[in-house]
Amino acid sequence: MAEKDGIALITDARRAAGDADAFESELWARLAHAADARSFAAGWLEIQCRALDGVIRGVVVLRASEAAAFAPVAVWPEAIEGSPKLAAVVERALQQRRVAVDGAKRAARRQDPVFVAHPILVDDELYGAAALELEGRPESALRELVQRLGWGIGWLEALARRKTFTSKARLVTVLELIATALQHDRFQAAATAVATELATTFGCERVSIGFMKGRHIYVRALSHSAAFSKKTNLIRALEGAMDEAADQLATVIFPPRKDGPFQVTRAHAELLQQHGTGAVCTVPLTAGASVLGALVLELPAGSEFDVRTVELYEHAALLVGPVLDVKRKEDRWLAQKALDSMATLLRRLAGPRHVALKMWTLLAALTIAFFAIVDGDYMVTADANLEGTVQRAITAAMHGYVIEARARAGDIVRKGDLLAALDDRDLRLERQKLVSQGAQQEGERRQAVAEGNRARARILEAQAGQVQAQIALVDEQIARTRLLAPFDAVVVKGDLSQSLGAAVERGNALFEVAPLDTYRVIMKVDERDITAVSVGQTGRLALTSMPNEEIALVVEKITPVSVVDEGRNYFRVEAVAKGASEKLRPGMEGVGKIQVEERKLIWIWTHKLVHWVRMWIWSWWP
Repeated sequence: MAEKDGIALITDARRAAGDADAFESELWARLAHAADARSFAAGWLEIQCRALDGVIRGVVVLRASEAAAFAPVAVWPEAIEGSPKLAAVVERALQQRRVAVDGAKRAARRQDPVFVAHPILVDDELYGAAALELEGRPESALRELVQRLGWGIGWLEALARRKTFTSKARLVTVLELIATALQHDRFQAAATAVATELATTFGCERVSIGFMKGRHIYVRALSHSAAFSKKTNLIRALEGAMDEAADQLATVIFPPRKDGPFQVTRAHAELLQQHGTGAVCTVPLTAGASVLGALVLELPAGSEFDVRTVELYEHAALLVGPVLDVKRKEDRWLAQKALDSMATLLRRLAGPRHVALKMWTLLAALTIAFFAIVDGDYMVTADANLEGTVQRAITAAMHGYVIEARARAGDIVRKGDLLAALDDRDLRLERQKLVSQGAQQEGERRQAVAEGNRARARILEAQAGQVQAQIALVDEQIARTRLLAPFDAVVVKGDLSQSLGAAVERGNALFEVAPLDTYRVIMKVDERDITAVSVGQTGRLALTSMPNEEIALVVEKITPVSVVDEGRNYFRVEAVAKGASEKLRPGMEGVGKIQVEERKLIWIWTHKLVHWVRMWIWSWWP
């Protein structure tokens, strides 16, 4: 491939120069088959010096790498001594990065030589220079010669582009590979695209990418191949080469370079022998000290790897490898991710370092063991609220109007205290009317007795008794217009202070009162915990208004009917509050705990989760 490129390059140069004699044809052939840059530069300089008129001597200065110094690689004629002036013009051309000419003012005299140096620039990077010592000539002829030299420099620039990468080109190549990896969302597509891009950019016959799984590397992508069989001999040979490079944690090249270090290349030799490629280079994919996988590049027959290209492979692998590894990990199944995370954790626990992780794991294990051994009080927790043991409703005994209101909800009243009063004026008028009627009938009765009319006297006596009964009824109704507290209590419900003069109907509940000394606690126990609750169990109650005070409880009754509240089923459990404080009021809310028995702490804290998991599994189990 390199030989074909050289021939094409020289053919184009010959067309530009127009040289076609037999001697130059021989030089063209020598140049086309140049084995290295030194031979190529020597042949090129000889062609230039013989093609241009009046050339006394020439030199080509190149450098092997970016860190190396510039040094002559070809001189013409051979074995000629160097010229200080020629060296000076070369130094100036290298410093100024442009054509340098010395002696142009004396060019009219043919015996005074002219020195010309032309830099070799590849993508703004200085690669070397070519310089000629010429016989003096007119300025126009000198300009034409410099122009022809510039055309010839294009051959050396092409040589530089073919033989090495500039720093800018290396950076662009690596960035293009990273962009190719990031362009695809899935790992397989990204890895195949990167392998194909590498094969296309560097003219490789095949590029393979593999990643570590367990203790071995497995091929995951091949260039120009969307799918491949994982059990073929080629794949096994590639995996063997990858493992060989990963074990040595170094780039392996086969055939090895003469100046390279000693390496084990048995797997690479088998790969080359069985599948007939020209050269193999395997670069490990690493992240820090960990090996992620390997990259295998195979050149066609007759090609070999140069140092700068291998360095570029290593830079690309160093950056692209972690990117592909991230995509590979993201494409795993959720279960596989969990298993891999657990395996990584176990390796860290069993291996060296990670002292903090080991200490925290030991502490967690001791904590779990402690909770699995120690017993604790298992208590059923439920929302609770206070109610009075007896809750009395104060109702209107008759139709009437509110004329007085002395109590409202929250007030504490004593037995016989007036809560409210209804208007009794109509009843008092009715009573006065009945009293007058009774007095009249008493007078008539006395007159009948005086006249000796006993029958009439008895009738009037019966009528008088009827009037007295009506008066007693009115008195009772008047007494009922005053709503009194039946016992020492707190007003739970009712407020007539904003309804003075309002009409009330007979039977309307105007107040609700509860006693001050006896309460019951109503707890809403979740259906998952109701089987653990029984009558007679004790517990504690903490009210929202008194979180620092605990009230003793005794379960008194369990209602066997569930109540739906906030989307969950609850059972109503009644308990008696013992040693109630005077601060308690009906309607207070809090949290109650019923003590069941002693159980393991770990069961107490996990039984609800276990119950939920069991029910979920049972619901899906066929």
